[in-house]
Amino acid sequence: MIYEIYVRSFQDTDGNGIGHLDGVRERLDYLEWLGIDAIWLSPFYVSPMRDFGYDVADYTAVDPIFGTMEDFDRLLADVHRRGMRLLIDLVPNHTSDRHAWFRESASSRTSPKRDWYLWADPSPAGGPPNNWRSEFGGPAWTWHEATGQYYYHAFLPEQPDLNWRNPAVRAAIADVMRFWLDKGVDGFRVDVLWHLVKDERLRDNPPNPAYDPERDSPYNALLPTFSADHPDVHDAVAYLRSVVDEYDERLMIGEVYLPIGKLIAYYGVERSGAHLPFNFHLLEIEWEASKVLALIDEYDASVPEAEWPNWVLGNHDRPRIASRVGREQARIGAMLLLTLRGTPTLYYGDEIGMRNLEHLPPQKVQDPRELNVPGRGLGRDPYRSPMQWTAGPNAGFSDAEPWLPVAPDAAAFNVTVERDDPTSFLSLYKALIDHRRRHAALCDGRYRPLPLPPPLLAYERAHGGERLLVVLNFGAAPATFDPPPKWRGGRAVLSTLTVTTAPRDVGRALTLRGHEGLLILPPR
Repeated sequence: MIYEIYVRSFQDTDGNGIGHLDGVRERLDYLEWLGIDAIWLSPFYVSPMRDFGYDVADYTAVDPIFGTMEDFDRLLADVHRRGMRLLIDLVPNHTSDRHAWFRESASSRTSPKRDWYLWADPSPAGGPPNNWRSEFGGPAWTWHEATGQYYYHAFLPEQPDLNWRNPAVRAAIADVMRFWLDKGVDGFRVDVLWHLVKDERLRDNPPNPAYDPERDSPYNALLPTFSADHPDVHDAVAYLRSVVDEYDERLMIGEVYLPIGKLIAYYGVERSGAHLPFNFHLLEIEWEASKVLALIDEYDASVPEAEWPNWVLGNHDRPRIASRVGREQARIGAMLLLTLRGTPTLYYGDEIGMRNLEHLPPQKVQDPRELNVPGRGLGRDPYRSPMQWTAGPNAGFSDAEPWLPVAPDAAAFNVTVERDDPTSFLSLYKALIDHRRRHAALCDGRYRPLPLPPPLLAYERAHGGERLLVVLNFGAAPATFDPPPKWRGGRAVLSTLTVTTAPRDVGRALTLRGHEGLLILPPR
């Protein structure tokens, strides 16, 4: 199980209102107690922080905001001492415009590093070379007066894209990877993996017929046919994987927002892809039993036989599950995440039922995506509010004013309160993780769905001689489950509504309460 930590928001211990590496180290006891196997850290590299660390100015140095390299070394050692793994973010698609590579590239057209980035002349009609758009609003090309060309940036103008067709760029990123792998990190989550390679001819992207100008980001007005998921990207992915494979027992995860049919290609064959191309489909699917079941079935059947699935319920770029489907159904999501076949990734705070930060005052907005495209609700600040540790000031995150406000319900939803409450989110997550560790069927078992009418969704997990059954009620009203004969006489040992209820016997019919999920063991 992987636990994502957005470092800025996890724990501040030096009083500047921003989380840092020592703060993560201070909370390792909690993560060990919860049962986390691996921690993934958001970027902590030297950066101007225009995109909060995803604009890297030095890949092999720690930004003073987050501490020192010695702090990182202590964190890594303490993580390993507890038997956990540490994954870090790799941002190979782009750098900061303050990175030494870009400064050299922009110094002249004859610079040895000119081809390290994507430079192009104006179009014949004048203006940008093509119609590609930035994910953060506006054109994806910025004019550079000093050298008389445009440079490409999929995100902010301060985040110029590297040219992954240049072998020197690949080698430089490989050196970065080896620097951290030599330190002992256990792998990387690779940022925007599907963006790495672009069309050599810089052809215009076609219009998106499904674009809704009232609802969608302006970026979605075009289909990114030539600026993302290019066929040549898989060669770059294979190169990254080859570097990781130089080391024993290291993991490569890829950020890939694509339909399942295209996502699966990022696994590759014979070690040519990521170990785990992130499967984000639960983040966006309509939360209905039939649709969720169809997604699970499609994905489980699509993952190559020699590869391994993964599931994500929340991250730093998407609304929190407790806000998207409500806290009642977020419990169903927890059981789903932790009982499906595949590696689960948990976003910090989801285990205590944190919701999006609502009604953020305009003067508190930090995210450049919201600042550049205001009024569309595209900002990611609401999903990045400080972790809620206690009912005290600033939820125990910091003694100073936090960089983002603490959620107003932090007094009720926090680690301290929830650890002793058998009906809490945290107690549910702890119990689910404990069951996952105890039962091989939940970790390694086969997945087999049971045909049930909505709002129920059910599936079996089986490994060797062990079997478990998961039944989930996606509705608010009670629903009756008629178990197959082989499950009659079984015992429901865990409910999403409380973790202390005595086991419920499974007879010819079993009624699930509204928003209830059950984990069922077979007859003895």
